Amino acid sequence: SQSEQQAVSSRLECVQSVKNGILEEARCVESNLFTLFSQKDSGAQMQTKSSLKLFQVETEAVYEKVDSEDLYVTNMLYEREETEREVTGGEVTELVWKLCLAHGASFEAADLFMTLVFELRHLSLEALKALWQRSSFKCRDNWQPLIDALPSCATEACVVLMKEIIASGEIEEDKVEYFFWSLSFIPKPTSGMIESLAPLLKSPGASQSCFLGVTSLLHRFCSAYNSCDGAPAVQSVMRTLGKFLRGNCAVQDSEEHRKMELVLKAIGNAGLAAPSLAPVLSMCASLKSNPIGIRLAAIQAFRRIPCYIRVSDLLPAGD
Repeated sequence: SQSEQQAVSSRLECVQSVKNGILEEARCVESNLFTLFSQKDSGAQMQTKSSLKLFQVETEAVYEKVDSEDLYVTNMLYEREETEREVTGGEVTELVWKLCLAHGASFEAADLFMTLVFELRHLSLEALKALWQRSSFKCRDNWQPLIDALPSCATEACVVLMKEIIASGEIEEDKVEYFFWSLSFIPKPTSGMIESLAPLLKSPGASQSCFLGVTSLLHRFCSAYNSCDGAPAVQSVMRTLGKFLRGNCAVQDSEEHRKMELVLKAIGNAGLAAPSLAPVLSMCASLKSNPIGIRLAAIQAFRRIPCYIRVSDLLPAGD
């Protein structure tokens, strides 16, 4: 019946010629017969012929010789040549203006933003503060390029300036959150960064991202420097976190319960900086009057603390 008739009938035939393991020639004929509105084997037909022929074989691959001294192994992070000239605040201000005028999704804007980040790294804290006074404006689409670039700058001066901007309440909450999460990716933390950020943990409105971001920075700092727990900035943060525990992590209501779990998670983040709190964590975990969620959080807070710290009394035998 017509409903069972095949609409298109196709056929492909190729002949290949191979000599000494090398394909020298290939000739193909492709035929397509369209029979939807035809009778029997008639209809519209299309035929395509193609021919591929080998003309030449190179006996030796041609390549440019490279001096092995110019080769090196690196990771996949972006690299950028360091500028030898002195970067001025006026030049960076001009960059911010150019970013405002550039289309947000263009290659030009991406290149300008990358240039802004790298040039911020050459400015002192004083120069950055002056730049903020000149360039804290918003673009037409309510974008602040400088605010987005500062977290990627990752220098001590940029962190200190960002902390001061946050403390002044001049930026939106989502930008503040983004800054705190970016702290985990700072490659070379300094004690000056930690000293600057430590007071934020004492503020009544300190968010979860503030506690976790600052303590992640603390752990990374201690991973790079031996005996970091002797650094005054580290001790200041750990004293602040220790005061929240109140000796045994006792809580009175759901709000205190939520805050205590957050502090315990932050101590776990601090890891290498937290050995001094191990005895209190053991008390928090073993105290039966504490809610089970608090006791478990206290145990999990040991996850980054070095194994040589005594935890044998974490829970009584048979408990």
